[in-house]
Amino acid sequence: MKRPPKHAPARIDSTADLRRFQRMMAAAVIRPLDADDNLQQKWVDGRAMADVAAEYIKPNDRLSSFERLQLYNQMYWYRLLEAVRDDCPGLRAVLGEPAFERLARAYLTDCPSQSFTLRNLSARLADYLRAHPRLTAPHTALAIEVARFEWAQTVAFDDAARPVLTLADLAASPPRRLRLGLQPYITLLALRHPIDTFVISVKRRDVLRAEASNAPESPAGRRPTRVRRPRPGRTWVAVHRHHNRLFYKRLEPAAFRILTALQAGRPLAQAIAAAGPRVKPAQIQAWFTAWMSLGWFCAPGNKRRGRRS
Repeated sequence: MKRPPKHAPARIDSTADLRRFQRMMAAAVIRPLDADDNLQQKWVDGRAMADVAAEYIKPNDRLSSFERLQLYNQMYWYRLLEAVRDDCPGLRAVLGEPAFERLARAYLTDCPSQSFTLRNLSARLADYLRAHPRLTAPHTALAIEVARFEWAQTVAFDDAARPVLTLADLAASPPRRLRLGLQPYITLLALRHPIDTFVISVKRRDVLRAEASNAPESPAGRRPTRVRRPRPGRTWVAVHRHHNRLFYKRLEPAAFRILTALQAGRPLAQAIAAAGPRVKPAQIQAWFTAWMSLGWFCAPGNKRRGRRS
């Protein structure tokens, strides 16, 4: 965002005045809260924020100009923090609430929203964790994998679906030239931890917590337990959707290699060869039958950045 103007316009007499006012208001609303979750006392140029707010916000009989602006500033930040919390239950479980809160505030300060929709708010989180490992130490590697996995869920939930290829489409080209695209909503992840089962456990725990908080008296033995961080274990998984529901599908390493080769644009014959010589044709046939039934294949198109990781 461009540096805001030094002063708000005294009147709105033109579209240039309106743009100037909008930039001033937006900069004030998205400005990070202070340590006490209040509007910062100083403006970007060092002037008292109360004086700056008085230039373009009228007080009323209950609130000063500063206090009225502070409400918008707080509501903006509380909504963004809530959205990141909702996006990242697994990451919260890895770090714990205090550490996650510090991370979320740092991330939103350094990577402010650039989209009209909250859907994209966590898109840069995994890269941010790589660049700022002190915020997640000593669990940085695990935190990065969880952040990648949780962003993949967002992609799977609402990214585009392209027309599904049929058997007739496949028969139209020889395997040496045939290229298959993967649906844009599919993310392939090679992980060092079983993040899929971990996230499922966290979600189940949160459901139990919600049920317990809504019950007049929580029955003995129903109290949700803490979900332990997963132990290392190589895992290959596709995060996808089917019939508008989110799914995680475990993959054999050879199957993962085939899919990543197809996703990279390699011809079908080369992708199958990437599975390795020990994989039997019957296995490959079974995998492709399952993938076809899920509607994973589409005509190849532009590869999205960051899909394979």
